[in-house]
Amino acid sequence: MPKKVKKPKKLKKKKDKLIKKKLIVKKKSKKVIKKQIKSKHKPVKVKMGGKYTPQVLRGMKDILPEEVKTWDYLLKKTTDLAEAYGFKKIMVPVLEEQMLFIKSTGLTSDIVEKQMYQFTDRSGTKVVMRPEFTPSIVRAYIEQGMFNLSQPVKLFCFGPLFRYERPQAGRYRQLHQFNLEILGSEKASIDAQIILFSQALFNTLGIQTAIQVNSLGCPECRKPYRSKLVSYFRLKQKWLCPDCQRRLKSNPLRILDCQNSGCKDLISQAPQLVDDLCPECQSHFVKVLEYLDEANVIYKLNPYLVRGLDYYTRTVFEIWPERPEVKEQKQKKEENEQEGEDKKEKEIIVAPGPQSALGGGGRYDTLVESLGGRPSPAIGVAYGLERIIQEIKIQKVKIPKTRGPQIFLAQIGEAACRRALKLFEDLRQQGIKVVENLGRDSLKAQMEMANKLGVKLTLILGQQEVLDKTIIIRDMHTGNQEVVDQGKIAKELKKRLA
Repeated sequence: MPKKVKKPKKLKKKKDKLIKKKLIVKKKSKKVIKKQIKSKHKPVKVKMGGKYTPQVLRGMKDILPEEVKTWDYLLKKTTDLAEAYGFKKIMVPVLEEQMLFIKSTGLTSDIVEKQMYQFTDRSGTKVVMRPEFTPSIVRAYIEQGMFNLSQPVKLFCFGPLFRYERPQAGRYRQLHQFNLEILGSEKASIDAQIILFSQALFNTLGIQTAIQVNSLGCPECRKPYRSKLVSYFRLKQKWLCPDCQRRLKSNPLRILDCQNSGCKDLISQAPQLVDDLCPECQSHFVKVLEYLDEANVIYKLNPYLVRGLDYYTRTVFEIWPERPEVKEQKQKKEENEQEGEDKKEKEIIVAPGPQSALGGGGRYDTLVESLGGRPSPAIGVAYGLERIIQEIKIQKVKIPKTRGPQIFLAQIGEAACRRALKLFEDLRQQGIKVVENLGRDSLKAQMEMANKLGVKLTLILGQQEVLDKTIIIRDMHTGNQEVVDQGKIAKELKKRLA
């Protein structure tokens, strides 16, 4: 008789089903995870068909060779002055953690609320393209243990920053700043020195400016003042712009920084913070002003100057252009002008171009500690390079011309071109600055270029000169030409240019 097959128990069947289900779920979840990973790293498909004309992004700008001359001049003057004042150069990364700017610049600041270029990188870290320098420099000061150096530490840096805002004249989404930071001193003399630097810089550049100064006091000073400010603006809330109505609840001091014309009228009658300064902050501010007076710094007190960043304490200041008045004579007839009456001239005062602060800064005595460092009072200033360049043009500041090359190297034919390439490098290594155009064959075109550059001498190398190992030196002023041995050309040029 055949053996009876034992039927599996119901319990065992249930267990098997559960195991199968779990395996199916695991397989599905693995597939989902794989898909998610692939989608994250999947390259974006771009249709290559059709015509594409590349354009610079809105708010970005190409700086062309002619304008670079002004940039180089500005950076050299600023760097030389910074080094003369004892500042040392620091370079910080373009990318930083998002939290660095949220904790330092402030959640209610325009930079954090509206302007930061932020994204999550492939590792899942939230990063930003730096919108300002100060938090990055403070991070470096803490992370690199610079509090162990002799205090105060004086640093400067310059480079691009990124802010998503409405592009205007002198304001771009990629902007450039020059920053000075002094960390590790609370003395009023340091405040005065950095303001004195600003006056010296713009005097050196030949730009007429006005410096505005105020004190924000400390957090304790601001408590009673905040209450006064809220009480004042609450009665006028309906006339405030939407941003300031929101600021009234979150950060009322930021209302004082508003550029809306309606808000400005209300601000001019608002309570002043200097009336609520505690004795220590009042004493510090008086000392700053005394130092400025002693150093012959010309400044104006502006009781409503607050700056747009949350970390500022005590001294704050801004540098504004003071443009020469432009007088235009316009002829205008009166509506009821009688026949034969002479035309009347009306003088109109015009300040050309939009005005924006060229720079500004202040104390940030609590920032280092708030980011995890030792208590270290500090002060800094930032100058907007695009705005300064624009002001140089508006105030028609003359940029000294750099001396161009005095020698042009012309060549005719393939063999001469090969020899000219070697000769150019030989002269360069001996410190002789030569300009050439190896991409042109026509001697006429090369001589026209030499004339345009205003060189003193032109070297002419042709097929015969290659064979004879000679070269022609042409005096561009007299037109005289002389044949010289190629081996003696460097010595001959140095003699003629001495």
